Amino acid sequence: FVGFQNKWDTMLDSPPLLLLLLLFASPSGAQPPNPEQHKEVLISSSGQPFPWNHMRLPKTVSPLHYDLGIHPNLTTLDFTGVVRIQLQVHEDTGVIVLHAKQMQITEALLLAPEGVRPLRVLEYPPFHQLALLSDTLLTRGRTYEVLLGFAATLSDSFHGFYRSSYHTSSGAVRVLASTQFEATFARAAFPCFDEPAFKAKFTIRIIREPRHIAVSNMPTVKTVALPGGLLEDHFDTTVKMSTYLVAYIVSDFLSVSRTTQRGVKVRRLMKTLLRHPLSSSQTGSVEIWEERGVVLLPADLAAIPDFQSGAMENWGLTTYRETALLYDPDKSSPSDKLAITKVIAHELAHQWFGNLVTMEWWNDLWLNEGFAKFMEFISVNVTNPELHVDDFFLGKCFEAMEVDSLPSSHPVSTHVENPMQIQEIFDDVSYDKGACILNMLRDFVTPEAFEIGIIRYLRRFSYQNTVSRHLWESLTDVSAHVHTHRKHTEFCSARNRPSGASKWYSGDELDVQAIMDTWTLQEGFPLVTVEVRGREVRLSQERYLKTDEFLWQIPLTYVTSASSTIRRFLLKTKTDVLYLPQEVDWVKFNVDMSGYYMVHYEGDGWNAIINLLQHNHTVLTSNDRASLVHDVFQLVSVGKVRLDTALELSLYLSRETETMAVTQGFQELVPLYKLMEKRDMAALENRMKSYIVDLFRGLIDRQEWTDSGSVSERVLRSYLLLFGSVRNYPPCVEKATQLFNAWRASGGHMSLPVDVTMAVFTVGARTPEGWDFLFERYRTSLQMSVKSRMKVAMAFSPLQGKLTRMMEQSLRGEVMKLQDLPDVLVTISRNPHGYKLAWDFLRANWHTLIKKFDLGTSLVAYMVNGVTNQYSTTEMLDEVKLFFGSLTEETGSEMRCIQQTYETIGDNIRWMDAHLPHLQAWLDKRSSHTVHEDL
Repeated sequence: FVGFQNKWDTMLDSPPLLLLLLLFASPSGAQPPNPEQHKEVLISSSGQPFPWNHMRLPKTVSPLHYDLGIHPNLTTLDFTGVVRIQLQVHEDTGVIVLHAKQMQITEALLLAPEGVRPLRVLEYPPFHQLALLSDTLLTRGRTYEVLLGFAATLSDSFHGFYRSSYHTSSGAVRVLASTQFEATFARAAFPCFDEPAFKAKFTIRIIREPRHIAVSNMPTVKTVALPGGLLEDHFDTTVKMSTYLVAYIVSDFLSVSRTTQRGVKVRRLMKTLLRHPLSSSQTGSVEIWEERGVVLLPADLAAIPDFQSGAMENWGLTTYRETALLYDPDKSSPSDKLAITKVIAHELAHQWFGNLVTMEWWNDLWLNEGFAKFMEFISVNVTNPELHVDDFFLGKCFEAMEVDSLPSSHPVSTHVENPMQIQEIFDDVSYDKGACILNMLRDFVTPEAFEIGIIRYLRRFSYQNTVSRHLWESLTDVSAHVHTHRKHTEFCSARNRPSGASKWYSGDELDVQAIMDTWTLQEGFPLVTVEVRGREVRLSQERYLKTDEFLWQIPLTYVTSASSTIRRFLLKTKTDVLYLPQEVDWVKFNVDMSGYYMVHYEGDGWNAIINLLQHNHTVLTSNDRASLVHDVFQLVSVGKVRLDTALELSLYLSRETETMAVTQGFQELVPLYKLMEKRDMAALENRMKSYIVDLFRGLIDRQEWTDSGSVSERVLRSYLLLFGSVRNYPPCVEKATQLFNAWRASGGHMSLPVDVTMAVFTVGARTPEGWDFLFERYRTSLQMSVKSRMKVAMAFSPLQGKLTRMMEQSLRGEVMKLQDLPDVLVTISRNPHGYKLAWDFLRANWHTLIKKFDLGTSLVAYMVNGVTNQYSTTEMLDEVKLFFGSLTEETGSEMRCIQQTYETIGDNIRWMDAHLPHLQAWLDKRSSHTVHEDL
């Protein structure tokens, strides 16, 4: 699904949930503009001229230290505070411009060596800016302090300093206050210089009632009793860091803790009714980096009942959705464990990539998020090898390519200025494409050189801000000394294979920046066309889907029928030729999909590969097989390959057993009948469903309804049994019905195998009685992972009244929380009985949704794209355009996700018009197979 930003990966990294969603399913901005360039005068809220007219803050002063005192009132749901900011003056000035959003400034003083002076305050709300006007000049080179008193209401969204709540086991409502400041929401909690380059130290004090606890980025130094029975917690001073990493929580949480081998305390905080032990996987990533000599701050991990994203890397106090942190060995599935471990690894990776070394401006967000996404796979592969996390890296690249193929995509490093633009780039391009090009670079320079260069980068720029060039310089310095002959080891290979000599390591060629600029400064990705003529391999590159004259430097890898040794070639020009030592039967480029590009095999190339897969598919790794399935179907869309060629290749899947290749088969085949659903083509739709069931029937029949086997085997089992149940494959439906009835008869107390619960719940939710029972169990359950499976199963019920009830419940935040509404909405939109309901709900509640989730955020994009991206008729495109075209800029008309939606529906219409006859004809040839009309 296009445009879904990956910080909210927790749910989507679960293959069964992915299946349900599938089934139903130019860079700049590093410096602010010169104020002399624009003479427009802005008018402050008081009617007076505002002394600054740019979205970015001036650099006349910068903060050195914040002394911040906060007093939240969890009864009246507001807060007051005082902040003293120590400033360094870089240019003589009488004006200090900083950020504040939706707060009352109650006091403003300049604390200078000459004495205390009042400051006049002007506000310009559209830019979230305050101007503090001094009647004396602040002199260059000197330091001053400003003191600001402020008051505001705890936010009812998921950003800034916001309120959250939960129900105890007795039904009582408990309220807490928590923060979420990335990217531009610290300014809603206290006046500050809310841009990442304005790093400073923070000393925080929080006033609370004795029944609450307070936590922040640093450990508590002391607690002081105040008049009126209140307590004030004083926290140690932080290291130098950006405002978006500040965090504090006031709650009645309990905590459990562990200490790593080197003495770093890792503490987890959660509401009292959830008491799971702190698992080794939650400290493992810390210990990886300790081994590399990097000293860590003490770490708190807090599970927040209301949380928009998956997690947030606040330095020393990482915050999580409950489903992204809380793991129960008896109730959580292997997919849950994989997702939780990856999210924790992602946030801990941020302690270096983002916190210690921070991008200078949001245009290089990928330096934070691409690295953290990449490192989550690296670290989990070390700490939890049994999870086989490398099996799932490929999916990140495919997800990135889906959004990156659209005309509305953006470069990895891209110009952004206002808060909505900043929020919008927390997407698959920054996260997943960023991770994929880093993986390609690691393979290119060797893992050994990559690690040395990264450690050098972190040490050189600790507590500083960087741009992409600094990373390339660190890697070029190391990589220039890499020998031509080296052993090849790459983390996402299914097996290690010998690597051949490479021409790209000669000293005069290795320019990491020149290579990587082609991947970060232009959007999209290359399609490499390969034509084999005897020993000659002709190569050409073009931008996938577009005719733009983009050129990439592409680190090509390939194996052949004659040798499994990985050969390498750096394609730097539009066309080139390489020569093989001998003629071969087939060649496979982009080994294990370590490169971020697609490959088209011209001439007889695809036929040779199809023949190989049909007769000896295990000669290629599972990643290679998955990438071939992906590429051949994507190439149908651009007219490079006929649909019947792609379908012929898919026939080999009847012998496939590896998770990544099987799931990619579903990812390519299921959308074909989902597009038909929207055109009321029941006969052809059923034939396509029948083909897919027949293709995987043998593998489904071999699945046991137990929790036995390896993690990969268990993940695949959940996926297959769910698919069989959703598609009404009789053996699956019968077994799921039997198990649901027994579970329901036990009052929900019977222990079901974890791996089969999604299939069981989905079948059970088809009847009113079954749905109501699931809803009641959802209401009373304390197990987050079990509730997640119930929620998705209920959202795929054919009972339309129940679906409407779910959406309304989620919007009210009563039984189902508001944070779950996007997931509920998108899952219902994948339901053939619910997609129209979801679209109507999105339109009817649009203004409420953008207020709660904020314009430009990943969840707004997720809802927009998720609800509409399987539409395939001009009538629906017109309806979508009519609604979004009626919006104003203030209500979201400029969001990139709207343009993505138009493009995706247009692509769907063109695909259907062009390829339905070919699909019909190909299925006609297989007409001897039984068509299951009820599938």
